[in-house]
Amino acid sequence: MSARDERAVSILLENAGRYIAREAGRGTLITPTRATFSKDRQNATIYVSVYPEAQEGHAIEFLMRHKDLFRNELKKTTRFVRLPYIWFEIDKGERARIAFEDATRGLVIPPKEEDADA
Repeated sequence: MSARDERAVSILLENAGRYIAREAGRGTLITPTRATFSKDRQNATIYVSVYPEAQEGHAIEFLMRHKDLFRNELKKTTRFVRLPYIWFEIDKGERARIAFEDATRGLVIPPKEEDADA
């Protein structure tokens, strides 16, 4: 990923975080975790994590209803050459990472045995 692409992702995530914090309800924590652009930069997908997980459906519905309003805010606050169409998805990678951490918490790995001949 080029420095330009990294900067665009950073700007998109920062603005998404501000918008979601301002517009979303206080009962659900919605956090943008990463973003990707299509090769032609016409579409951008913002991946979010939602807590509690039971509210994921409502959170995605809320974000998809507000995607055009968020895009209009991006017009005002950013200087993208081509403003991308926005899509929101649940970040399943983040969920897998948390499940892995929970499964390995408290796991003790024995020290590696040295050869007696060496």
